Amino acid sequence: MQSQLGVKRRPDPIAPDPLIPKIKVLHLITKLEFGGAQQNTLYTVGHLDKERFEVYLACGRGGYLDEKAENLSETVKMVWLRFLKRPIRPWWDFAAFIELIFCLRRIKPDIIHTHSSKAGILGRWAAWLCGVKVIVHTFHGFGFHDFQPAPVRLTLAFSERLTAKITAALIFVSKSNIEYAGRWKIKAKTAPLLIRSGVDLEAIDQTADEVRIRKRKELDIAPDAPIIVTVGNLKPQKNPEHFIELSRRLRERCPQAVFIFIGGWEGKGAKEKIFANAPANLRYLGWRQDVRLIFKAGDIFVLTSLWEGLPRSAVEAMRTGLPVAAYATDGLREVIKEGDNGYLAPPGNLDSLEKSLSRLLDDAGLRRRMGKSAQESIGPEFDINDMVRRQEKLYAQLTGIS
Repeated sequence: MQSQLGVKRRPDPIAPDPLIPKIKVLHLITKLEFGGAQQNTLYTVGHLDKERFEVYLACGRGGYLDEKAENLSETVKMVWLRFLKRPIRPWWDFAAFIELIFCLRRIKPDIIHTHSSKAGILGRWAAWLCGVKVIVHTFHGFGFHDFQPAPVRLTLAFSERLTAKITAALIFVSKSNIEYAGRWKIKAKTAPLLIRSGVDLEAIDQTADEVRIRKRKELDIAPDAPIIVTVGNLKPQKNPEHFIELSRRLRERCPQAVFIFIGGWEGKGAKEKIFANAPANLRYLGWRQDVRLIFKAGDIFVLTSLWEGLPRSAVEAMRTGLPVAAYATDGLREVIKEGDNGYLAPPGNLDSLEKSLSRLLDDAGLRRRMGKSAQESIGPEFDINDMVRRQEKLYAQLTGIS
C-alpha cells in the first residue's frame, strides 16, 4: 500500500475491529512555515493509520507549506484558523484563543497534539477548558532561551511550566531538551518521551550518486568545487549573518568554494535586505523543494543557529553523508562527535566555527571520512515512519483504545 505522499506503509496484518471507535486526534500548529516541526507534523497527520484514527490539522494561514496541507484534504480534515499568528499580539491571541475553543467544541477530539510555542500554550488551555481528555505537546525546541532578556525568559518559562501541569504527555526531540525542561521544572502528568525528529531514511539512501553531477550542472557549479550548505528560516535564532560572514572570511582561503543558503522568511525582499552585501561566493536560493538533492551535491553542512531542538536539516544532511560544522546547541551535541562526524563550536563563537570549517575545506580526505561517519551515525531511531508509529502507540496508551 502506498500513501498519498508516495511513501510505502506497512500493511496491518490484523483487520480493524469495526466495534472499536476511531480515535479522533487534532494536531495544532501555529503556522506551516518551511521548518522541521512543520514538515514532520504534516507527515504525521498524513501517515497516521486512518483505520484507527480520524485526523484533523488546525493552523493559521500564510505558511509556505499551506498547499501541501491542502493536498492532504482527502484523508486529513483541515481547519484554517483566522486569528492564530506567529507574532505575540495580545488582542489577536485572545481572539485566537476564543476561536480555538469554538473549534474544539465543534470537533470534540479525543486527543489534541500541539506543536510550537504559541499554539502549544493557547491550544492546551483551550483544550483543558473544553474538557479534551488527552492533551499532548511536542517540544521541537523552546520559545524561551538564554539569549532573551531575563524577564521575558522567566515569563515564558513560567507559562510552559504551568501549562505542562494540564498536559498528559510531553514529547521531546532530543535528550538535551528533556534535561532543559527538567531544569525549568516543566513536567507533564506522565514521564517525558523522546521521539526523534524523523527523516525519510529510505528516500535519502536511494538517492542516486548521479544526482550529485546533475544538480551541480543545474546550479552551474564546477564538479570539483567544495559546496557548503545551510538551511533555515531567516530569524535571529538561525543567525544567518554568521553564515554570510563565514563565506566572506573564507573567500580568499578557498576561492573555488561555493556557499549555499536555502531558506527564507515570511516577508519578501530577503535577498535585498539580508543578502544585499553577501560576497559573490554565496548563493541565496530561497526555499527549495529539492533540499535532499542539493545535500547530495554538497560537501559540508554548516549550521549557525544559536539555539535549536534537534534540527531536522542536520540529521538529513548527515544521513546524506555530509560532515557538520555547527554551534553546539542542544540536540546537536547528541549526534555530533567532535572530530569524528563533525565539529562543534561554542554558540556565537564565529572564530572557532571558522577554524572548524577551514579544516574541512582544506582536506578532501577528511571530509570524506567524516561524511561516512556522519552517515553511519544516523540510525533507525531517526526514521520518519518509526516516528509516526511511536506517536500512534502513545495515543493508544493514553486513550486506552488499542
